[in-house]
Amino acid sequence: MLRRWTPFLVLGGLATTFFVGWQSGAAHAENEAKSRVFELRTYTTLEGRLPALNARFRDHTVALFEKHGMTNVIYLTPMDDAKKDNTLVYLLAHDSRDAAKASFQAFGQDPEWKAAREASEADCKIVSKVESVFFTPTDYSPMK
Repeated sequence: MLRRWTPFLVLGGLATTFFVGWQSGAAHAENEAKSRVFELRTYTTLEGRLPALNARFRDHTVALFEKHGMTNVIYLTPMDDAKKDNTLVYLLAHDSRDAAKASFQAFGQDPEWKAAREASEADCKIVSKVESVFFTPTDYSPMK
């Protein structure tokens, strides 16, 4: 009689193992997401230098951020006349504030970044002001 039920017991055991493992993985992912922080950065450029900044981000910076553990979320330019020609706003995700600090330190020392910055500023400096604000998602935020 037990032999007839053996396949069902084995399948039941595998299903239980899968479900418990899946729940554990889901809980880990949820905890990881809760600890994630977002950094909103605003760059103000010198007059006429926004196209150069956009080119540097498009061609170099975005990939280098990923290389150094930062998650690119979104890049934006304002629509308001006062800022549309000299402002870039973007959002990054980091595992923590300490991770953000370590990532930016490594990024700043990267020879590829130094070369890209030097080449893009050969004729003139680009950025006049950088602002950074860190955020944590609320418990009701759809993106955590």
